[in-house]
Amino acid sequence: MIALGRLDEAEPLIERLEREGRRLDRSWMLAVGARCRSMWLAARGEVGAAFDTARQAMVEHERLPMPFERSRTQLLLGQLQRRQRHKEAAAATLGEALRAFEEMGTPLWAERARAELARTNVSPSQDTRLTPSEQKVAELVAAGMTNRDIGAALFISPKTVEHNLSRIYRKLGIRSRAELGRRMGTLSNTETPNSPGPPKH
Repeated sequence: MIALGRLDEAEPLIERLEREGRRLDRSWMLAVGARCRSMWLAARGEVGAAFDTARQAMVEHERLPMPFERSRTQLLLGQLQRRQRHKEAAAATLGEALRAFEEMGTPLWAERARAELARTNVSPSQDTRLTPSEQKVAELVAAGMTNRDIGAALFISPKTVEHNLSRIYRKLGIRSRAELGRRMGTLSNTETPNSPGPPKH
């Protein structure tokens, strides 16, 4: 409704979420109610109030084991930070949301976060270090294992392996498993993407 400009119709529903959330102390109602209120305020041009409300929603998410909902609120918070010209903070918030959407295998939401991140006009990070999970996936890919076999070995889904692999390619500036194999082979006798290099004596 908010996206369609039907603010007057949306507000009673938001109020009900907020009221019932407070009455029952339900984290989901409080978090989503605050997110919806933030969207409503932003649509009215009250960006400062919208930002404060989105931050309150993030506090409620800390009690809520629902990472998808948390990432949706992070996406909104990053948009508001960008509108307030807090570009570095927006890039950090949107980057975290993007990584979460990729991990959860939600490509449409990941694309939305990626588009918002591109609009921050912040120079891309030069940090190419792999996370421990990405490092392990890279090693197993370089060893010739399939995504299905890697998933079974690491107790994750093949789709999660695929998302890890996409991030590995992007960080290392490569496009294929063959390139990754060569890169890992080169690093194996020198250093890994995570390491600072051999110790100096």
